[in-house]
Amino acid sequence: MEYEFLNNFDERMKRVGAYALLYKNSMQKTTWKKFGFENFDEQTNIIFAVLLYVMEQSLKDEPCTLDDIGSFVDDLNMSYLKKMLTYEECKELADFIINTVLCDDGKAMYFNGYDFSEKEYQAINISFLNNEIIYLEDTVRRTSFKLSNDGYSLLLSTLEMEANMRLTIHEFIFKMHMEKQSYDKAVEDVKNIFNLLRIQLQKMQEAVLRIKQNALSYSVQEYKTLMDENLRSLETTKNKFDSYKNHVRERIAEFEEQDINIKKLDKEEHDNLSYLKTIELYLSRAIEEQQKLLIAHFDLKDVYAKELEDLSQMSLIKRFNIRKDMYDLVFEDAGKLKNIHYFLAPLFKKKVKKTYNINKSLQYQKTIRKKDLEDDEEMLSFDEEEWEAEQLRIRKEKLDKYKHSLQVMLRLANERGGITLHEISAVVSKERDLLEKLIPTVEIFREIVIELLKNKSVDVQELQKEKAQYTDDFAPQFQLNETILSIVEESPELRDITYVTASKLSGKEKVKFRELASKDGMVKVVTCSDILFEVKRGKQHGL
Repeated sequence: MEYEFLNNFDERMKRVGAYALLYKNSMQKTTWKKFGFENFDEQTNIIFAVLLYVMEQSLKDEPCTLDDIGSFVDDLNMSYLKKMLTYEECKELADFIINTVLCDDGKAMYFNGYDFSEKEYQAINISFLNNEIIYLEDTVRRTSFKLSNDGYSLLLSTLEMEANMRLTIHEFIFKMHMEKQSYDKAVEDVKNIFNLLRIQLQKMQEAVLRIKQNALSYSVQEYKTLMDENLRSLETTKNKFDSYKNHVRERIAEFEEQDINIKKLDKEEHDNLSYLKTIELYLSRAIEEQQKLLIAHFDLKDVYAKELEDLSQMSLIKRFNIRKDMYDLVFEDAGKLKNIHYFLAPLFKKKVKKTYNINKSLQYQKTIRKKDLEDDEEMLSFDEEEWEAEQLRIRKEKLDKYKHSLQVMLRLANERGGITLHEISAVVSKERDLLEKLIPTVEIFREIVIELLKNKSVDVQELQKEKAQYTDDFAPQFQLNETILSIVEESPELRDITYVTASKLSGKEKVKFRELASKDGMVKVVTCSDILFEVKRGKQHGL
């Protein structure tokens, strides 16, 4: 089994390894006690302060010798840390941090990270500092330190970009990689974008849960910040992602057309095609996540407003101290217990007042009394032939319902040459029996109409010829062509039908059928588009 989320795991371990080696070189060093840094938190803070100083000097392209670092540590100590250290001791501390903690006394530092693509551990070299020889005033030789690439990555990872910039920056990087056709990198970018949207959605859901638990624990500032982040996410994603998705689809179509019509794709082009399909998938998922985010945005707004309103109403409820206002008074005068019922009465729920529902009197009511044991007895038969016969009977009864429904449609259409669903509704609404035949259940009627629209037209004469040439024994299940042919042959007034067509009428008023039964016994009102049913008649025929 392949786990896609473990791709580039070794690169992640390189970043984790930087912290691991840093703490390994720092912890359990007794030298710290000499300078008064016994707490691990203090040690970590001074290490990163020195690293930031080296980064600042590196960015300004200025010398950064041990004397410079020692002066910085001394100034830092005098202004903030207030340790009992002399200037020389501060220089020694700087030397210890640079050479022992950050450079491991000149030894090469490695961290073993597992590479799941190679199925083995890889030794990852990590170096925080580079050094070079410089000459001060053209005569004094000194070693100057600069941050390495690993050092920059370590420090930049400690200060996360602002929340409102993350999505924008990742989207910009994704766009740049798409323009350069670096599709392998674009895959990682679009996954990061999707993950950011998923994280934002989870934050919204957690906020809703917190508000429902206790609205007072969720501050107005938190609510405002989260809503602003959400709005920025919504503004950034929708239109841009739609355009990216269309562009990716065009590129996929180009590759597939080239593979079919021009020449076979080489390995690199096949890889790019695979990357593009992955990008399209994640863009679709990101757009779906954006829709969920929009719904969560309004849900959070409604929940927060409702909870605050409920809290404001609770403040109107008069509260009292049960010990002070009841127990203490009863202990002082037990005679007050005779009025205790005034206090206890609200604690007991009143019986619900019974009302007469006239709608229920018009509905069929199933008995809820327990039947006698003899009435509950049922003879079970395990005869396979009887079971198959019973199943055949049930299917045949259902097929008859399809047939009767379709027969009503054909007869009404045959009388006029063509009839709309709206006109059928007007006819059957006056005759309840005809309505029940036309729509025995909502599901059966829907299936018949869908089959008619899918087939568009049925050539009865062609069906007659096919039946004359082939004789098959079909199981009793609904087949539109066979059912129409059976109705035409069995009904003398319909035998001159040669063609049956069905088409949807656009721009027409919706058709409503009321008080229809569904297969689960529910009574429904069905609203559907208007449809035109037409029949063509010719010379009577038969077999």
